[in-house]
Amino acid sequence: MLTVKEWMELVDYRITEGDSYGWQCFGTDAFSLSAWNGDHNGWSMNMVFDTATQTVYVVEICDYARDRAYRMINPDFKQAHDAEARDRGVNANEAWDSVNYVDLDVDDDFIQKGLAIREGEDYDTRVKVKIELPDDVLFQMMKLAHDRDITLNQLVEIALQEAIDQHQMLNDEPREEYDFTSYSDPIHFTNTDNPIDFPVTKKKKKGKK
Repeated sequence: MLTVKEWMELVDYRITEGDSYGWQCFGTDAFSLSAWNGDHNGWSMNMVFDTATQTVYVVEICDYARDRAYRMINPDFKQAHDAEARDRGVNANEAWDSVNYVDLDVDDDFIQKGLAIREGEDYDTRVKVKIELPDDVLFQMMKLAHDRDITLNQLVEIALQEAIDQHQMLNDEPREEYDFTSYSDPIHFTNTDNPIDFPVTKKKKKGKK
């Protein structure tokens, strides 16, 4: 999760608004800061943090020019946040009008998108994910990436796309149904003379056996 310092650097220390956070899910010391470039077709960035502990609860980027919104919620407090949203009858995923937040998992992904939006530059709208691999699988993938003359990240991207294709999850909700950090039901790379297993486990949907 981003720190207060990282968020402040991202907005170049230019704060336009601040106030106590109105919800109770983050405790009594939660405070909200905002940075807006003054253009309704521009951008704003928001942070909710704890004035006593400096814990960051939420960071958001609103790209009004492209109708996109990105968010990171501290995983230790996400359940409490979502529960209060339900109690208040608020759609926790809606940023404004019909624009929903895209939740990010990787700090650098948030920072790079934020920097590009702040500077009015194009950026990669894909979402980075954290992947943990056993040492033996990682070694095999490094060798295969070398043989293909591509980076390990590119190879992982190919593997994930094949997992998506093989499990026909294009119209599913991957975060709810798939666990890319479990190691059973392996898939195989195609178009290679030396395929290796890249494991992915499909979770059961709630209410189904």
